[in-house]
Amino acid sequence: MTNEEFYKDKIFDAVAKNLAISKDGEIATCKAITCENCIFKNNIETESCIKKMALWLKQEYVEQVDWSKVKVDTPIYVRDCETDSNGDENSETTPSSACQFELARYLKDEMEGLNLSDIVLDNMCYLYGKLPATSGYENVPAIGFIAHMDTVSDYCNHDITPVITENFNGESLTLPAGITLSVHDFPHLSTLKGRTIITSDGSTVLGADDKAGIAEILTMIEHLQKNNIPHGTICVAFTPDEEIGRGAEHFNIEQFGAQYAYTIDGDTEGEIQYENFNACKADFHIKGFNVHPGSAKDTMINASLVAMEINNALPAMETPRGTEDYEGFYHLVSMSGDVSEASLNYIVRDHDKNLFEAKKNTLRLIEKNMNEKWGKGTVTLTIKDQYKNMSEIIAGCMNLIENAKKACELADITPLILPIRGGTDGCQLSFKGLPCPNLGTGGHAYHGPYEHITVEGMDMTVAMLVKLVGTFTE
Repeated sequence: MTNEEFYKDKIFDAVAKNLAISKDGEIATCKAITCENCIFKNNIETESCIKKMALWLKQEYVEQVDWSKVKVDTPIYVRDCETDSNGDENSETTPSSACQFELARYLKDEMEGLNLSDIVLDNMCYLYGKLPATSGYENVPAIGFIAHMDTVSDYCNHDITPVITENFNGESLTLPAGITLSVHDFPHLSTLKGRTIITSDGSTVLGADDKAGIAEILTMIEHLQKNNIPHGTICVAFTPDEEIGRGAEHFNIEQFGAQYAYTIDGDTEGEIQYENFNACKADFHIKGFNVHPGSAKDTMINASLVAMEINNALPAMETPRGTEDYEGFYHLVSMSGDVSEASLNYIVRDHDKNLFEAKKNTLRLIEKNMNEKWGKGTVTLTIKDQYKNMSEIIAGCMNLIENAKKACELADITPLILPIRGGTDGCQLSFKGLPCPNLGTGGHAYHGPYEHITVEGMDMTVAMLVKLVGTFTE
């Protein structure tokens, strides 16, 4: 059923007087709703509101959710998602974007409402708090749970609109913006049949990475309190700027107070991850020599063509699309240029330390060869290490992994021991003295408009976290 069919009785009169829809879903005339409060104003700015309106009328109607029937963690999560908190990689401040402080202040209020102690929101936007140990359990090791507040900046240029589909049929799902979450691209969708699935409207990310982790940690605290479950000291932290690789940069381990911790920042519920990529950024800057093309014989050096030559010198299949599991890659993130100057910006990843160093040496060899061919100073390579594989740290405290596996089994979830094809705050914190594996949130397809998660997956993660706390009291 389309929006036009569902709302036909309500919009008949409004169409003649110009149709508007408020952000809370009420239909009225343009005179009754200001442009700033109309959903047609806040979508893709290059389209006129008339075009947006026509598109909306033909889209599938999405049923509104009765929040009284949805479990407690989901409203918290959706409110978090609606809060803009994307990081800015080009900023030199911490946090990289002021909007992260807005979410931090909101979460501080939530933590105060849960009567956590030692709540601190510092001037770098790191938020800490503690749930004191149950009487008699003060000597149980303090464990921590960490999630990050920022989202990626891609697909995040306007407000996020969460869309809830109850009793999902397990088939391809067309989102309001017109894109389709297809079973062909995401075969696991069939396993989500019967669940309540949360997506964006398809024009932005959803923000499950990592606002789902935030909601799950807070809900786990609430479950421990309401059910009088005994526990040691539980330390909580919400961090800024994880998505731009700076989330652990100013993390105060002493303030946090935990002996061990887990980041709640993975994908499928039941994921347990302690092997991440070694990672670096690699930037090529190419300086060309520009002369009139009519007299350029043996003189012109076209920087853009040299850039293409550099990329073609890399192994063609060692890209994200061509690799999986423990296999590393070179990923061209962005490129720009003309005849005079060009740049190539890569991230380089590999789980194996030796293979990672070999990849960096390949880049250095390309720089050397290009300068020998085109002249000294034509190509400049800058490599910046980002993080290392935390497996060498976690190897000394595998009880963290065994406890997580046991917690999954107690919560009737299949444990999934998988390598992280990326990084988390936990890998950097592990090398700073806080061993910190990563656990799944129940989310899928992060960093793009196809991002989705289910209420049931989040509930299962919360159940697993509650059981995990219990394993440390045994």
